[in-house]
Amino acid sequence: MARHPIAEANEKSPFGILTPDEFYARHSVSHSSEIITNARGLKLFTQWWTPLDTPISGIVAVVHGFTGESSWFVQLTSVLFAKSGFAACAIDHQGHGFSEGLDGLEAHIPNIDSVIDDCIQFFDSFRARHSPDLPVFLYSESLGGAIALYISLRQKGTWDGLILSGAMCGISAKFKPPWPLEHFLFIVAKLIPTWRVVPTRGSLPDVSFKEPWKRKLAIASPRLTVARPRAATAYELIRICNDLQGRFEEVHVPLLIVHGGDDVVCDPACVEELYKRAASVDKTLRFHPGMWHQLVGEPEEGVELVFGEIVEWLKSRASRAAEAKSVGVHAPPLVAMVADSRVAN
Repeated sequence: MARHPIAEANEKSPFGILTPDEFYARHSVSHSSEIITNARGLKLFTQWWTPLDTPISGIVAVVHGFTGESSWFVQLTSVLFAKSGFAACAIDHQGHGFSEGLDGLEAHIPNIDSVIDDCIQFFDSFRARHSPDLPVFLYSESLGGAIALYISLRQKGTWDGLILSGAMCGISAKFKPPWPLEHFLFIVAKLIPTWRVVPTRGSLPDVSFKEPWKRKLAIASPRLTVARPRAATAYELIRICNDLQGRFEEVHVPLLIVHGGDDVVCDPACVEELYKRAASVDKTLRFHPGMWHQLVGEPEEGVELVFGEIVEWLKSRASRAAEAKSVGVHAPPLVAMVADSRVAN
C-alpha cells in the first residue's frame, strides 16, 4: 500500500525539504495546471496529477472544503491517488487558493450553485481528455462533501463512487455561531452580505488538525484565510446542510463515508443519517473514534489506516466498474459491501 505523502511534509511545506518538481519525481507522478474562466468571468485555478509508471485505472475528482485549496494538504492526497494508479484533478473554488473571488473577496460563497457549476465544468472537461471507459470517482472533504453530493445528484449515473471525508452534511453545534445570531443570519445576509459578523467557536485549523505540526503547516499556507466567514456565506453553509438533509434518499451513488468521531466542525450524526437514508446499495460508513475533522491531520498510524482503506475502496470499485463498462453494462450492486463500522483506534 502506498504511503500517504503527508509523512514527508514538515510544518512549513507540504513538500518537506524538496522542491515541487523533486517531490513529484520522487512519487513518480506528473503534475500540470491551468487557469480556466467560468461563466461569471472569474479566473479559476485547476490542476491534475497522473501516474508516470503505471496505466491509469480511473479518475478521481477532488473537491476541497471551505477556506481550503487544492495545493496544500489536499494536494498530498491527490498525489497519493496518482501514485496509486489514478488520474486526480482538482479546482480551487472561487475566492480560494489561486482562484479569483467574487467581487475580489476571499472565501465568499453566497451561492453554492455557482461553485457546483464550476466543478462540473472542469471535471467534465478533464474526463473528456481520457477514455470514456475509465471509472470516475469523487473524493471530497468538509464543505467539499456537500458540493460533491450536489454534483452526484445533478449528474446521476455519471459517477462510479463518492468518498466523503469529514463531510459537511450538518455543522456541529459546537462550531456554529451562538444563539441567537444564527437565527438572524437570513436578515443580515440579505442586508449586509459581505459583513464579517459571524463568529465561530474556534478557528478551523485549531479544531481540525490533531497533530500540532500539521496545524502549523495548515496556518503556513500563504493563501489561507483565517478571518470570520461573511454573513451570506455563513447563511449559505447552514442552508445547504438543511437542504441536503431533506434529500438523502435521492443519493444512489456508491458511497464511502469516513468521519472522525471527535469532529467538532461537521456533525458526525448527520453523516450517519445520510448513511441510513441513502438509496445507495453499495455504502460503507467508517467512524474513527478519537479522530478530528481533518483525518490527514491525525498521527501517522491513523492517516495510514484511513487512507489505506480509501485507496483499497477506490481500487476495488474501479476494477468492478471497468469490467462492467468494457461490456457496456452497469456494475452490479454490491450488497455484501454495505457496512456500518466504528473503528477503535
